[in-house]
Amino acid sequence: MRVPVAVLGLLVSSSLLSAQPFPGTAPLETKADLSAELVSGIDRYLDRVLKAAPERRGRHWKRDLSSPEAYVASVATNRHRLAGILGVVEQRDPPRLRMTGPATSDPSTHPALVGTGTGFRVYAVDWDVLRGVKGEGLLLVPDMVRADVVAVPDCDWTPEQAVGLAPGVAEADQFPRRLAEAGCRVLVPALVERSDTFSGLPGVRKIRQSQREVLWRAAYEMGRTIQGYEIQKVLAGVDWLRSSAPTNGPVRPLGVVGWGEGGLIAFQAGALDTRIDLTGVSGFFQNPRLHDEPIYRNVWSITDQFGGPEIAGLVAPRGFVYEVGRYPDATYPPSGKNSDGAAPGRLGGPDPSDAEDRARQALGWLQGVPGVDAWKLAQAGSDTVWGDEALGAVMDRLGVTPPSSPSSRIVAVGVGVEAAARQLRQYQGILEDTQWLMRESEFTRQNFWKGVDRKSVDTFVQTRKGLRDYLQDEIVGFLPPASLPANPRSRKVSETDAFTGYEVVLDVHPDVVAYGILLVPKGIPAGERRPVVVCQHGLEGRPSDVADPKLDHPAYHTYGCRLAERGFVVFAPQNAYIGENRFRQVLRKAQPLKLTLWSFIQRQHEVILDWLASQDFVDPSRMAFYGLSYGGKTAVRIPPLIDRYCLSICSADYNEWIWKNVSVRHGYCYLYWGEYDMPEFNLGNTFNYAELSWFMIPRPFMVERGHDDGVAPDEWVGDEFAKTRRQYVKLGIGDRSEIEFFDGPHTIQGKGTFDFLQRHLKWPR
Repeated sequence: MRVPVAVLGLLVSSSLLSAQPFPGTAPLETKADLSAELVSGIDRYLDRVLKAAPERRGRHWKRDLSSPEAYVASVATNRHRLAGILGVVEQRDPPRLRMTGPATSDPSTHPALVGTGTGFRVYAVDWDVLRGVKGEGLLLVPDMVRADVVAVPDCDWTPEQAVGLAPGVAEADQFPRRLAEAGCRVLVPALVERSDTFSGLPGVRKIRQSQREVLWRAAYEMGRTIQGYEIQKVLAGVDWLRSSAPTNGPVRPLGVVGWGEGGLIAFQAGALDTRIDLTGVSGFFQNPRLHDEPIYRNVWSITDQFGGPEIAGLVAPRGFVYEVGRYPDATYPPSGKNSDGAAPGRLGGPDPSDAEDRARQALGWLQGVPGVDAWKLAQAGSDTVWGDEALGAVMDRLGVTPPSSPSSRIVAVGVGVEAAARQLRQYQGILEDTQWLMRESEFTRQNFWKGVDRKSVDTFVQTRKGLRDYLQDEIVGFLPPASLPANPRSRKVSETDAFTGYEVVLDVHPDVVAYGILLVPKGIPAGERRPVVVCQHGLEGRPSDVADPKLDHPAYHTYGCRLAERGFVVFAPQNAYIGENRFRQVLRKAQPLKLTLWSFIQRQHEVILDWLASQDFVDPSRMAFYGLSYGGKTAVRIPPLIDRYCLSICSADYNEWIWKNVSVRHGYCYLYWGEYDMPEFNLGNTFNYAELSWFMIPRPFMVERGHDDGVAPDEWVGDEFAKTRRQYVKLGIGDRSEIEFFDGPHTIQGKGTFDFLQRHLKWPR
């Protein structure tokens, strides 16, 4: 087709104009999806941090290898830290175990007796742990007790299967029974299954996430973990076994032995409790790629501080037997099944490609640790749970020997335990404890903040410094400040009578960039410095949702453009919460490394603000934040940590955040939806939204809230904001806090908030 020369020239001129970069920046020429690239860059950065983690862990340890006693004392702080991140932080109830069971027609039969084996009896039992949490399972009592053991099966085995009273586990794999035959008194606890049989709130709401995932979500926000609860059950069993052993004569050896999920519990319990003489682990390895496993194994900061060698080092100088055999093989959610937003994950054995590297790292770390030379690492066949060699090593270290004659099958006696009812009790017991922690959290946070002096703004700011550091290190996660020059690249993407828009990319760290849209009002007089409003999109959003004059998104209503039309300089950043499960899996990779997406968002915003502050038309002292939804979450996490932000507005998000994440009763709760990215470790005991807003003091803070916004009811929002407002008023700065309710949905209203910006940013003059 022939095009007239004049028209062709016009097209070329228009093309060149649209490609023009912002003055002082290089051209941005990539055609890639910048939002997706931003998330991928963070992922690559985390891969490097993960690879370097084993070498970097040494900074957390000060080991004294001169003697067993000196070594144990030198790692006491590490043991305490492991207990903290697992949520094993509370004193357990006094040891009390009960034999349980229905009455039988034969009065000569003990109601709790459920089976007999070669030289031992099996009883149904439960025992106190803490508050209303109880352990349940079986107690195997030999005729002559020579040692005590807590034998922890995989969570998908019932105790009856583990000992041979119910079908499903091969006789050779029934390691609790084999230990009892050798003269061990064996306590076999029931763990919470991976199934979704009782998930949700039984009798009220059913969901199809695994029971362990539901408990992880509720517990994580309250500084607990599902394995932490089950470790407490094991240690409560240890308490009882110790207290019920004879007091005269030598102390009986005591071991904790597990397979699969039980191997994980045994491994970590043995690391935490120095009373345990022998720790036996099979079917579990400390996977550095926790984000590939089911989410209930996610533990805040564990990979940063502890790998398998470090946890094993906490077992030393006590006995340790590790079986390299069969591993549970489980994928959740099951393929093709509607999962109510369950997090993906799979269990299996170690990846052979890096097994040698892990072994080398382990040998290097454990070199010289007292007691390690006597440890036993057994190699078993792929179909073995506990092979003869490994279990023989366990027995040897416990001072027992297997019977000389072959064992016979166990014989069921009496009615037995209804496994499903017990499973429900185990699930509900932990779930209800998370609800108790949630209800108590208001008072726990008050105690956490008790050291802050509220007499004046100055004393308030000075004495909250330690809490701000905690927010940075233990909630947001500390990422080093930018290591690269910003190297700004840009291209023009829009133009109206009022402003010009540019896409801008800035470097932060290798692979980590900041990206967004800059709107510059036209006609700024030479020498005039304008205020900046950073306008933040929500979940799955993009800068164009906020700052494209041709796109009127129903949640944002081009509020960035509207502010630019009023003369504000506007920047709309891309935040990392985009890509559905893609960004959530990146977050899961970050959390065990003691990082979050907020860690990266904070540094991206710092680079953005520094670059904006360098522009001759920007007033660095007047830089504000205004975000909706996930942008509202940003408003109470990022501006509190960045002093350049002179005010913050939280729209369509502010509420009773702890109930929002933990409550099983309210349909608003994230337990019931796909946002498994929401829990933040121990946030419930430290900062709700009111406490987070207090970090803005003395800077202005505002909330925008539509009555029909489904994120929470007005009552939650109003009650929580009352705490924000009261603190501002009591410090004499009540004019700097405000809330605007309006009759509308999850959206930007842009009335009271715009007035708030104009008043505090003093624009227009």
